[in-house]
Amino acid sequence: MSQPEHGHNPQPGGQPGWGNQPQWGNQPQWGSQPQWGNQPQWGNPPAWAAPQGGSPNGPGQPAPGWPPGPPYGQPLYVAPPKPGIIPLRPLQFGEILDGSFQTIRRNAASMFGSALIVQALGAVFIGIVTVGMFQLSMSFDSVSSEAEFNEAMGPFLAIMASTLGVSVLIGFLGSVLQGVLVVPVARSVLNRRTGFKQMWKLAARRIWPLLGVAVLLTLGGLLAAAAVVGIAVLLFSAMGPGALLIVLPLGLGSVVAFVWIGLKLMLAPAAIVVEGKGVYDGLLRSWQLTRNNWWRIFGMTLVVAIMVGIIAQIVQIPASLAAGAIGQVVTPHPDAESIAATLVVTTVISSAIGALVGSVTFAFQASVSALIYMDLRMRRDGLDVELMRLMETGADPDGVPGSPATQPANPWTPPQNPAWPPNGGQFPSAPPGQQPPA
Repeated sequence: MSQPEHGHNPQPGGQPGWGNQPQWGNQPQWGSQPQWGNQPQWGNPPAWAAPQGGSPNGPGQPAPGWPPGPPYGQPLYVAPPKPGIIPLRPLQFGEILDGSFQTIRRNAASMFGSALIVQALGAVFIGIVTVGMFQLSMSFDSVSSEAEFNEAMGPFLAIMASTLGVSVLIGFLGSVLQGVLVVPVARSVLNRRTGFKQMWKLAARRIWPLLGVAVLLTLGGLLAAAAVVGIAVLLFSAMGPGALLIVLPLGLGSVVAFVWIGLKLMLAPAAIVVEGKGVYDGLLRSWQLTRNNWWRIFGMTLVVAIMVGIIAQIVQIPASLAAGAIGQVVTPHPDAESIAATLVVTTVISSAIGALVGSVTFAFQASVSALIYMDLRMRRDGLDVELMRLMETGADPDGVPGSPATQPANPWTPPQNPAWPPNGGQFPSAPPGQQPPA
Protein backbone atom coordinates (compact mmCIF):
# COMPACT_ATOMS: atom_id res chain seq x y z
CA MET A 1 0.00 0.00 0.00
CA SER A 2 1.40 3.40 -0.94
CA GLN A 3 1.78 6.09 1.63
CA PRO A 4 -0.66 9.00 1.24
CA GLU A 5 0.66 12.43 0.67
CA HIS A 6 1.52 14.67 3.55
CA GLY A 7 -1.58 16.53 4.83
CA HIS A 8 -4.00 14.28 2.96
CA ASN A 9 -6.90 13.09 5.13
CA PRO A 10 -7.71 9.42 4.84
CA GLN A 11 -11.13 8.17 3.96
CA PRO A 12 -13.52 7.65 6.85
CA GLY A 13 -13.08 4.25 8.35
CA GLY A 14 -9.77 3.65 6.61
CA GLN A 15 -6.26 3.62 8.02
CA PRO A 16 -3.49 5.65 6.42
CA GLY A 17 -0.28 3.83 5.60
CA TRP A 18 2.83 4.93 7.39
CA GLY A 19 5.68 2.77 6.24
CA ASN A 20 5.39 -0.56 7.94
CA GLN A 21 3.84 0.93 11.05
CA PRO A 22 1.23 -1.31 12.67
CA GLN A 23 -2.31 -0.08 12.48
CA TRP A 24 -3.79 1.29 15.68
CA GLY A 25 -7.53 1.65 15.21
CA ASN A 26 -8.36 4.78 13.25
CA GLN A 27 -5.14 6.65 13.93
CA PRO A 28 -4.90 9.67 11.60
CA GLN A 29 -1.97 10.44 9.36
CA TRP A 30 0.74 12.86 10.45
CA GLY A 31 -0.42 16.41 9.88
CA SER A 32 -4.08 15.56 9.87
CA GLN A 33 -6.60 16.01 12.65
CA PRO A 34 -8.02 12.91 14.35
CA GLN A 35 -11.75 12.67 14.13
CA TRP A 36 -13.23 12.08 17.53
CA GLY A 37 -16.93 12.39 17.03
CA ASN A 38 -17.53 15.86 15.67
CA GLN A 39 -14.37 17.52 16.98
CA PRO A 40 -13.46 20.59 14.90
CA GLN A 41 -10.39 20.71 12.62
CA TRP A 42 -7.42 22.81 13.57
CA GLY A 43 -7.92 26.45 12.70
CA ASN A 44 -11.71 26.17 12.61
CA PRO A 45 -14.04 27.38 15.38
CA PRO A 46 -15.44 24.67 17.64
CA ALA A 47 -18.81 23.34 16.76
CA TRP A 48 -20.20 20.99 19.36
CA ALA A 49 -22.58 18.51 17.95
CA ALA A 50 -26.09 18.31 19.24
CA PRO A 51 -26.88 15.36 21.50
CA GLN A 52 -28.47 12.32 19.96
CA GLY A 53 -32.17 12.00 20.26
CA GLY A 54 -33.07 15.68 20.43
CA SER A 55 -32.49 19.07 18.92
CA PRO A 56 -29.84 21.42 20.30
CA ASN A 57 -32.53 23.59 21.78
CA GLY A 58 -34.73 20.78 22.97
CA PRO A 59 -36.00 20.58 26.52
CA GLY A 60 -33.35 19.59 28.99
CA GLN A 61 -30.55 19.88 26.43
CA PRO A 62 -27.75 22.45 26.57
CA ALA A 63 -27.55 25.16 23.97
CA PRO A 64 -24.98 24.74 21.19
CA GLY A 65 -21.57 26.22 21.77
CA TRP A 66 -19.16 25.72 24.66
CA PRO A 67 -20.51 22.98 26.93
CA PRO A 68 -21.72 24.12 30.36
CA GLY A 69 -20.20 23.02 33.63
CA PRO A 70 -16.64 22.17 34.61
CA PRO A 71 -14.36 20.27 32.18
CA TYR A 72 -14.11 16.51 32.08
CA GLY A 73 -17.23 16.09 34.18
CA GLN A 74 -15.60 17.05 37.48
CA PRO A 75 -17.69 18.80 40.16
CA LEU A 76 -17.63 22.57 40.11
CA TYR A 77 -15.69 24.06 43.05
CA VAL A 78 -17.40 26.91 44.86
CA ALA A 79 -15.21 28.85 47.28
CA PRO A 80 -16.70 29.34 50.76
CA PRO A 81 -18.02 32.83 51.43
CA LYS A 82 -15.88 35.40 53.17
CA PRO A 83 -18.20 38.08 54.51
CA GLY A 84 -15.69 39.45 57.00
CA ILE A 85 -12.12 38.90 58.10
CA ILE A 86 -11.89 35.13 57.43
CA PRO A 87 -13.49 32.61 55.06
CA LEU A 88 -16.21 30.50 56.61
CA ARG A 89 -14.27 27.24 56.74
CA PRO A 90 -11.44 25.76 58.84
CA LEU A 91 -8.58 28.22 58.81
CA GLN A 92 -4.91 28.14 57.98
CA PHE A 93 -2.25 29.92 60.00
CA GLY A 94 -1.80 32.71 57.46
CA GLU A 95 -5.54 33.38 57.45
CA ILE A 96 -5.52 33.62 61.24
CA LEU A 97 -2.73 36.21 61.15
CA ASP A 98 -4.41 38.20 58.40
CA GLY A 99 -7.76 38.08 60.21
CA SER A 100 -6.12 39.35 63.39
CA PHE A 101 -4.64 42.37 61.64
CA GLN A 102 -7.95 43.13 59.91
CA THR A 103 -9.85 42.87 63.19
CA ILE A 104 -7.62 45.46 64.88
CA ARG A 105 -7.87 47.76 61.85
CA ARG A 106 -11.67 47.56 61.68
CA ASN A 107 -12.26 47.82 65.45
CA ALA A 108 -9.38 50.03 66.52
CA ALA A 109 -11.35 52.00 69.09
CA SER A 110 -12.66 48.97 70.96
CA MET A 111 -9.63 46.68 70.79
CA PHE A 112 -6.73 49.12 70.85
CA GLY A 113 -8.46 51.46 73.30
CA SER A 114 -9.26 48.73 75.83
CA ALA A 115 -5.79 47.23 75.63
CA LEU A 116 -4.24 50.69 76.01
CA ILE A 117 -6.15 51.31 79.25
CA VAL A 118 -4.84 48.09 80.80
CA GLN A 119 -1.30 48.62 79.54
CA ALA A 120 -1.25 52.25 80.72
CA LEU A 121 -2.40 51.17 84.17
CA GLY A 122 0.37 48.61 84.33
CA ALA A 123 2.92 51.15 83.03
CA VAL A 124 2.01 53.58 85.81
CA PHE A 125 2.54 50.95 88.49
CA ILE A 126 5.81 49.80 86.93
CA GLY A 127 7.06 53.39 86.74
CA ILE A 128 6.29 53.99 90.39
CA VAL A 129 8.06 50.79 91.38
CA THR A 130 11.09 51.67 89.23
CA VAL A 131 11.50 55.12 90.81
CA GLY A 132 11.07 53.63 94.29
CA MET A 133 13.72 51.00 93.60
CA PHE A 134 16.14 53.69 92.45
CA GLN A 135 15.65 55.77 95.57
CA LEU A 136 16.17 52.75 97.80
CA SER A 137 19.32 51.79 95.94
CA MET A 138 20.66 55.31 96.51
CA SER A 139 19.94 54.98 100.23
CA PHE A 140 22.14 51.87 100.46
CA ASP A 141 25.18 54.03 99.75
CA SER A 142 24.88 55.65 103.16
CA VAL A 143 24.54 52.38 105.07
CA SER A 144 27.41 51.91 107.50
CA SER A 145 26.19 49.25 109.93
CA GLU A 146 24.25 46.01 109.94
CA ALA A 147 21.32 47.62 111.76
CA GLU A 148 20.98 50.27 109.08
CA PHE A 149 21.20 47.61 106.38
CA ASN A 150 18.42 45.56 107.98
CA GLU A 151 16.35 48.70 108.31
CA ALA A 152 16.80 49.53 104.60
CA MET A 153 15.97 45.96 103.51
CA GLY A 154 12.39 46.25 104.76
CA PRO A 155 11.26 48.82 102.17
CA PHE A 156 13.31 47.02 99.54
CA LEU A 157 11.47 43.75 100.10
CA ALA A 158 8.17 45.64 100.12
CA ILE A 159 8.92 47.11 96.70
CA MET A 160 9.92 43.68 95.38
CA ALA A 161 6.60 42.32 96.59
CA SER A 162 4.88 45.27 94.92
CA THR A 163 6.61 44.39 91.66
CA LEU A 164 5.29 40.84 91.90
CA GLY A 165 1.83 42.17 92.71
CA VAL A 166 1.86 44.45 89.67
CA SER A 167 2.80 41.52 87.46
CA VAL A 168 -0.02 39.42 88.89
CA LEU A 169 -2.47 42.30 88.44
CA ILE A 170 -1.50 42.77 84.81
CA GLY A 171 -1.89 39.05 84.20
CA PHE A 172 -5.30 39.05 85.87
CA LEU A 173 -6.55 42.03 83.86
CA GLY A 174 -5.11 40.51 80.69
CA SER A 175 -7.06 37.30 81.24
CA VAL A 176 -10.30 39.26 81.65
CA LEU A 177 -9.57 41.50 78.67
CA GLN A 178 -8.80 38.49 76.49
CA GLY A 179 -12.37 37.32 76.96
CA VAL A 180 -13.77 40.79 76.30
CA LEU A 181 -11.85 41.17 73.03
CA VAL A 182 -13.44 38.00 71.69
CA VAL A 183 -16.60 40.02 71.04
CA PRO A 184 -15.25 42.27 68.24
CA VAL A 185 -13.34 39.34 66.71
CA ALA A 186 -16.44 37.13 66.52
CA ARG A 187 -18.53 39.97 65.11
CA SER A 188 -15.86 40.84 62.53
CA VAL A 189 -16.20 37.33 61.10
CA LEU A 190 -19.56 38.49 59.68
CA ASN A 191 -18.24 41.99 58.89
CA ARG A 192 -20.00 43.58 61.87
CA ARG A 193 -18.11 46.46 63.40
CA THR A 194 -18.05 46.82 67.18
CA GLY A 195 -17.62 50.07 69.05
CA PHE A 196 -16.01 50.51 72.44
CA LYS A 197 -19.30 50.90 74.29
CA GLN A 198 -21.02 48.08 72.42
CA MET A 199 -18.16 45.67 73.13
CA TRP A 200 -18.26 46.24 76.86
CA LYS A 201 -22.06 46.12 76.87
CA LEU A 202 -22.04 42.68 75.25
CA ALA A 203 -19.19 41.44 77.47
CA ALA A 204 -20.77 42.80 80.67
CA ARG A 205 -23.27 39.94 80.62
CA ARG A 206 -20.42 37.49 81.24
CA ILE A 207 -18.12 39.64 83.36
CA TRP A 208 -18.57 37.68 86.60
CA PRO A 209 -17.63 34.30 85.08
CA LEU A 210 -14.71 36.05 83.37
CA LEU A 211 -13.52 37.41 86.71
CA GLY A 212 -13.97 33.99 88.28
CA VAL A 213 -11.90 32.15 85.68
CA ALA A 214 -9.23 34.88 85.83
CA VAL A 215 -8.99 34.52 89.62
CA LEU A 216 -8.85 30.74 89.34
CA LEU A 217 -6.11 30.75 86.70
CA THR A 218 -4.08 33.39 88.53
CA LEU A 219 -4.25 31.65 91.90
CA GLY A 220 -3.50 28.31 90.29
CA GLY A 221 -0.38 29.70 88.65
CA LEU A 222 0.79 31.37 91.87
CA LEU A 223 0.25 28.25 93.95
CA ALA A 224 2.09 26.08 91.43
CA ALA A 225 5.04 28.49 91.32
CA ALA A 226 5.13 28.75 95.11
CA ALA A 227 5.11 24.95 95.42
CA VAL A 228 8.05 24.58 93.04
CA VAL A 229 10.06 27.32 94.79
CA GLY A 230 9.28 25.85 98.23
CA ILE A 231 10.39 22.37 97.17
CA ALA A 232 13.61 23.82 95.72
CA VAL A 233 14.36 25.72 98.95
CA LEU A 234 13.79 22.60 101.06
CA LEU A 235 16.04 20.51 98.81
CA PHE A 236 18.86 23.05 98.94
CA SER A 237 18.51 23.29 102.72
CA ALA A 238 18.71 19.53 103.13
CA MET A 239 21.18 18.52 100.41
CA GLY A 240 23.25 21.60 99.72
CA PRO A 241 24.61 22.22 96.21
CA GLY A 242 23.92 18.60 95.24
CA ALA A 243 20.21 19.42 95.17
CA LEU A 244 20.81 21.14 91.84
CA LEU A 245 20.67 17.73 90.14
CA ILE A 246 17.07 17.42 91.31
CA VAL A 247 15.98 21.05 91.21
CA LEU A 248 17.01 21.63 87.58
CA PRO A 249 14.89 18.78 86.10
CA LEU A 250 12.09 19.72 88.47
CA GLY A 251 12.15 23.31 87.22
CA LEU A 252 12.17 22.29 83.54
CA GLY A 253 9.35 19.82 84.12
CA SER A 254 7.26 22.43 85.89
CA VAL A 255 7.74 24.86 83.00
CA VAL A 256 6.63 22.21 80.50
CA ALA A 257 3.59 21.34 82.62
CA PHE A 258 2.72 25.01 83.01
CA VAL A 259 2.86 25.60 79.24
CA TRP A 260 0.85 22.46 78.50
CA ILE A 261 -1.93 23.25 80.97
CA GLY A 262 -1.93 26.93 79.99
CA LEU A 263 -2.54 26.14 76.33
CA LYS A 264 -5.23 23.62 77.22
CA LEU A 265 -7.10 26.29 79.18
CA MET A 266 -6.35 29.36 77.06
CA LEU A 267 -9.74 29.27 75.29
CA ALA A 268 -11.81 29.33 78.49
CA PRO A 269 -12.47 33.12 78.38
CA ALA A 270 -13.67 32.86 74.78
CA ALA A 271 -15.99 29.96 75.61
CA ILE A 272 -17.40 31.88 78.57
CA VAL A 273 -18.18 35.01 76.54
CA VAL A 274 -19.40 33.43 73.29
CA GLU A 275 -21.12 30.26 74.51
CA GLY A 276 -22.31 31.57 77.87
CA LYS A 277 -20.46 28.93 79.90
CA GLY A 278 -19.74 29.09 83.60
CA VAL A 279 -16.29 28.96 85.15
CA TYR A 280 -16.00 25.18 85.35
CA ASP A 281 -17.83 24.55 82.07
CA GLY A 282 -15.64 27.13 80.33
CA LEU A 283 -12.46 25.40 81.47
CA LEU A 284 -13.87 22.03 80.46
CA ARG A 285 -14.93 23.39 77.08
CA SER A 286 -11.44 24.75 76.41
CA TRP A 287 -9.93 21.40 77.38
CA GLN A 288 -12.24 19.60 74.92
CA LEU A 289 -11.67 22.01 72.03
CA THR A 290 -7.89 21.75 72.27
CA ARG A 291 -7.93 17.96 72.28
CA ASN A 292 -5.76 16.52 69.46
CA ASN A 293 -4.79 20.07 68.47
CA TRP A 294 -2.25 20.94 71.15
CA TRP A 295 0.85 20.91 68.96
CA ARG A 296 -0.84 23.00 66.28
CA ILE A 297 -1.94 25.58 68.87
CA PHE A 298 1.52 25.53 70.46
CA GLY A 299 3.21 26.19 67.13
CA MET A 300 0.94 29.10 66.24
CA THR A 301 1.20 30.62 69.71
CA LEU A 302 4.99 30.29 69.73
CA VAL A 303 5.37 31.94 66.31
CA VAL A 304 3.08 34.80 67.34
CA ALA A 305 4.98 35.28 70.62
CA ILE A 306 8.30 35.44 68.75
CA MET A 307 6.88 37.94 66.26
CA VAL A 308 5.48 40.12 69.03
CA GLY A 309 8.73 39.98 71.00
CA ILE A 310 10.83 40.98 68.01
CA ILE A 311 8.54 43.88 67.15
CA ALA A 312 8.52 45.10 70.75
CA GLN A 313 12.31 44.99 70.95
CA ILE A 314 12.69 46.83 67.65
CA VAL A 315 10.48 49.63 68.93
CA GLN A 316 12.02 49.74 72.41
CA ILE A 317 15.65 49.98 71.23
CA PRO A 318 15.27 53.52 69.80
CA ALA A 319 13.39 54.54 72.95
CA SER A 320 16.23 53.29 75.16
CA LEU A 321 18.83 55.08 73.03
CA ALA A 322 16.79 58.28 73.15
CA ALA A 323 16.48 58.05 76.93
CA GLY A 324 20.24 57.64 77.27
CA ALA A 325 20.87 60.59 74.97
CA ILE A 326 18.49 62.75 77.00
CA GLY A 327 20.35 61.84 80.17
CA GLN A 328 23.71 62.76 78.64
CA VAL A 329 22.42 66.10 77.36
CA VAL A 330 20.44 67.16 80.43
CA THR A 331 22.97 66.04 83.05
CA PRO A 332 26.51 66.09 81.61
CA HIS A 333 27.87 66.19 85.19
CA PRO A 334 25.40 64.00 87.09
CA ASP A 335 24.69 64.22 90.77
CA ALA A 336 22.06 62.47 92.88
CA GLU A 337 19.26 64.94 92.25
CA SER A 338 19.85 65.30 88.52
CA ILE A 339 20.07 61.51 88.09
CA ALA A 340 16.77 61.08 89.91
CA ALA A 341 15.10 63.74 87.75
CA THR A 342 16.48 62.22 84.56
CA LEU A 343 15.34 58.77 85.66
CA VAL A 344 11.81 60.05 86.17
CA VAL A 345 11.72 61.60 82.69
CA THR A 346 13.15 58.57 80.93
CA THR A 347 10.87 56.25 82.87
CA VAL A 348 7.82 58.20 81.81
CA ILE A 349 8.91 58.15 78.16
CA SER A 350 9.76 54.45 78.23
CA SER A 351 6.51 53.61 80.00
CA ALA A 352 4.44 55.55 77.47
CA ILE A 353 6.14 53.86 74.53
CA GLY A 354 5.88 50.48 76.23
CA ALA A 355 2.15 51.00 76.85
CA LEU A 356 1.54 51.85 73.19
CA VAL A 357 3.50 48.88 71.92
CA GLY A 358 2.04 46.57 74.54
CA SER A 359 -1.53 47.53 73.68
CA VAL A 360 -0.98 46.70 70.00
CA THR A 361 0.76 43.41 70.69
CA PHE A 362 -1.79 42.36 73.32
CA ALA A 363 -4.70 43.13 70.99
CA PHE A 364 -3.01 41.11 68.25
CA GLN A 365 -2.38 38.12 70.52
CA ALA A 366 -5.96 38.24 71.82
CA SER A 367 -7.25 38.29 68.24
CA VAL A 368 -5.13 35.26 67.36
CA SER A 369 -6.48 33.35 70.38
CA ALA A 370 -10.07 34.27 69.47
CA LEU A 371 -9.61 33.13 65.86
CA ILE A 372 -8.05 29.87 67.05
CA TYR A 373 -11.21 29.38 69.10
CA MET A 374 -13.42 30.09 66.06
CA ASP A 375 -11.32 27.75 63.93
CA LEU A 376 -11.61 24.88 66.41
CA ARG A 377 -15.35 25.36 66.65
CA MET A 378 -15.67 25.26 62.87
CA ARG A 379 -13.67 22.05 62.81
CA ARG A 380 -15.54 20.35 65.66
CA ASP A 381 -19.00 21.93 65.86
CA GLY A 382 -19.67 23.02 62.28
CA LEU A 383 -19.75 26.66 63.31
CA ASP A 384 -19.10 27.70 59.71
CA VAL A 385 -22.53 26.40 58.70
CA GLU A 386 -24.18 28.38 61.49
CA LEU A 387 -22.26 31.51 60.48
CA MET A 388 -23.44 31.06 56.88
CA ARG A 389 -27.02 30.90 58.12
CA LEU A 390 -26.53 34.09 60.12
CA MET A 391 -24.98 35.75 57.09
CA GLU A 392 -27.93 34.83 54.87
CA THR A 393 -30.70 35.66 57.33
CA GLY A 394 -29.06 38.61 59.08
CA ALA A 395 -30.38 37.35 62.41
CA ASP A 396 -29.22 38.86 65.71
CA PRO A 397 -27.23 41.75 64.22
CA ASP A 398 -26.37 43.16 67.66
CA GLY A 399 -25.31 39.88 69.28
CA VAL A 400 -22.20 37.72 69.29
CA PRO A 401 -22.10 35.15 66.44
CA GLY A 402 -21.86 31.60 67.71
CA SER A 403 -23.66 32.25 70.99
CA PRO A 404 -26.57 30.02 72.07
CA ALA A 405 -29.03 32.83 71.25
CA THR A 406 -28.13 32.52 67.56
CA GLN A 407 -28.43 28.74 67.36
CA PRO A 408 -31.37 27.56 65.24
CA ALA A 409 -34.18 25.57 66.77
CA ASN A 410 -34.24 21.81 66.33
CA PRO A 411 -35.91 21.17 62.95
CA TRP A 412 -37.33 17.85 64.19
CA THR A 413 -39.24 19.48 67.03
CA PRO A 414 -42.92 20.04 66.12
CA PRO A 415 -43.94 23.69 66.16
CA GLN A 416 -45.58 24.91 69.34
CA ASN A 417 -48.50 26.60 67.57
CA PRO A 418 -52.07 25.86 68.70
CA ALA A 419 -53.32 26.60 65.19
CA TRP A 420 -51.22 23.81 63.69
CA PRO A 421 -52.15 21.80 61.67
CA PRO A 422 -54.31 24.21 59.67
CA ASN A 423 -57.79 23.62 58.30
CA GLY A 424 -59.30 22.49 61.57
CA GLY A 425 -56.66 19.94 62.49
CA GLN A 426 -56.25 18.39 59.03
CA PHE A 427 -53.10 18.62 56.93
CA PRO A 428 -53.53 20.21 53.50
CA SER A 429 -52.46 17.04 51.72
CA ALA A 430 -54.93 14.81 53.59
CA PRO A 431 -58.36 14.14 52.05
CA PRO A 432 -61.38 15.46 53.94
CA GLY A 433 -62.24 13.43 56.98
CA GLN A 434 -58.78 11.87 57.24
CA GLN A 435 -55.91 12.79 59.46
CA PRO A 436 -52.31 11.59 59.44
CA PRO A 437 -51.54 8.72 61.77
CA ALA A 438 -50.26 9.63 65.22
